[in-house]
Amino acid sequence: MKNRRTLMTPAILRLLIALAIAGGLSAQTVAQTPGGTSISNQASATYSDGTNSYSTVSNTVTVTVSNVSGLAITPDAGTNSGIVAGQTGVIFNFTVTNTGNFSDNVHFVPGSAHLSGTSPAAITRAVIDVDNNGSINAGDTDILGAAVDSALIAQNASIHVLVEVSVNAGATPSQSVQVLLGDAGGSSPFDNQPVAAPNTNEVRTVSTSSVNGQREARGDISASVIDDALLKLTLTAPTGPVPVGSDITYTWQVCNTGSQPASGVTLNGSTQVFIIVPIPVNTVLKSGQTFPAGTLYADKTSSPLSVAPLSATWSATPPSPLSNTSRIAFPVGSSLAAGACSSLVNMNMIVTIDTGISASSTIDEIGDVFGKNSLGTNITDQSGDNTANNGDGNANFDETYVAGPGHGVIWRTTLTQAGAVLIGPSGAPGAVGPTDNNDDYSNKSVNTGIGGVAPGGVTTASGQIVYVNTIQNTGNANDTFTIDAPTVPAGFTVEVSTNGGASYTTVSGGGSVSLAIGFGASANINVRITEPAGQTVLTGYDTVIRATSTNTPASFNKTIDRLYTGFVRLDKSSSVSNSTGVGGATDAVPGAVITYNITYSNVSSANGDVNCVKLTASNLVITEDGLAAPNNWGTFTAGSGTPSDSGSGTVATVSATKYTDTVASLAPGASAIFTFKRAIN
Repeated sequence: MKNRRTLMTPAILRLLIALAIAGGLSAQTVAQTPGGTSISNQASATYSDGTNSYSTVSNTVTVTVSNVSGLAITPDAGTNSGIVAGQTGVIFNFTVTNTGNFSDNVHFVPGSAHLSGTSPAAITRAVIDVDNNGSINAGDTDILGAAVDSALIAQNASIHVLVEVSVNAGATPSQSVQVLLGDAGGSSPFDNQPVAAPNTNEVRTVSTSSVNGQREARGDISASVIDDALLKLTLTAPTGPVPVGSDITYTWQVCNTGSQPASGVTLNGSTQVFIIVPIPVNTVLKSGQTFPAGTLYADKTSSPLSVAPLSATWSATPPSPLSNTSRIAFPVGSSLAAGACSSLVNMNMIVTIDTGISASSTIDEIGDVFGKNSLGTNITDQSGDNTANNGDGNANFDETYVAGPGHGVIWRTTLTQAGAVLIGPSGAPGAVGPTDNNDDYSNKSVNTGIGGVAPGGVTTASGQIVYVNTIQNTGNANDTFTIDAPTVPAGFTVEVSTNGGASYTTVSGGGSVSLAIGFGASANINVRITEPAGQTVLTGYDTVIRATSTNTPASFNKTIDRLYTGFVRLDKSSSVSNSTGVGGATDAVPGAVITYNITYSNVSSANGDVNCVKLTASNLVITEDGLAAPNNWGTFTAGSGTPSDSGSGTVATVSATKYTDTVASLAPGASAIFTFKRAIN
């Protein structure tokens, strides 16, 4: 028995060591065992004497788990959504977790929550969120005014600490606010550190019964300062010169270039973001125009331009007479989202310039937009400002017409006469060609003298086409325009009608006609071009039509009336493939296959903008009839394979010796290939 006990002892020790190692590995992957837990261990063994089997057990040993303190604060390097200058009541939410293995309290000092970052700000409240609802209320525990211990926090349980911050009004978007809870050192995640002095900002455990002593931690959350709602007002209007007595159209648009939505101000009971514009001096509001629903009006009697816009008396009814209107307020919407712009639909105002004023006068205009930012502060901007206004309290009233620091730039329209003109295709005088608005064009084609003429041939008869061109008076006064044809193809005759085709005047050879057009108006002319026989088919011939201002003779514009002698070209090619073994690879022996390719192209020009008049071929039908002279391939060949089209054409086999290819539409400059094969009989 003595020897047996001696042999058993090493075996029991090895078993105990193995259990200890296994326990150590397990501790790395499972939750901590609560402090005070008793762990019992008794070994057992079996053995034999060679004949009989036996079992035995060891004595039992008990280990009590010690208390281990642990503390974590999250987030670390956390982020809140953007904040704006002057914002109050910004909540930073921290989670404080007992990572020890027993219930413990957490100790806070008045400086536990503190600030870093680059933006000026202040902590206004800091509490333990007792009811865990994410907001500060009367039942929460204040940690800002005096040192305090939390209630017991169970192992692995958490509490929330809410820190409320107010951002200084002078904060800028280049700055940030950082809130720290605790001041533990070490490295990220700054949790479960030994308590170290100084303790002015510490957050630590309370119990002193743990084997590792009290522990402290630190968390931090940052928020970037972003732009609040920022309004930027732009004005589009003619710089002039425009004639006395004519109209000026002002178009307004406001954009929110900030990062928060803008809300409205209240005028006449309506809460909107408002664009407020004055009726310029020496003008009156034109009647008959349509404004957005909800537009408001101020009149000269109760609200002259000396009254600030927001202090004016506003009405949804226009003054009577309308000429008594001093301002208009356009409603943009109850709010304007960050990055959004107002619609340009009807956001314009037409005024009529007074007669009897000097042509050397100017008409000045500048407008304001009013709204509120996310803090409820009034914000405004004037048209012409280089930057959006962030609500500095300056009214920037348009009525002063003063440009300077904090003010917009006046839009000035001059009132002297200047001639300008555009001429182009029908209804599109401003059309732009391949390079500019002097080479826009109208393409048309004759259909006489081109039938049966192969590429390279010439027309067998003359042709005539009538074009309609539109001339627009883009100057600032009534004007009379001279119309001529500085470029005419050789042998062509060009005539112009200014009365809808009732009569024509020849302008080829140096002639011209005159046409009076009122300020801002347009008129059509007919251009009749006659092409003589003998012109190369499938070719475009350019006639340049020019309109010149009488008010400003150096101001002119040109357009091209281009006559085509047909515009769909067919080019046929063939190749032979001989695999019969008789003759060479391309010898046309019986059994060899002939491949016919018909390339069809729309040769008319495709460049220039959408207002240029282009030639599109429609319902193009290509016919290959092997029995129609001069064709005889139907007699000497047989079909080989299926005909095809590389484009959108639809190929049909009409008979054993006839194919058609139908193309619904062929755009200018487009081409494709119709292919069929025939085996030599």
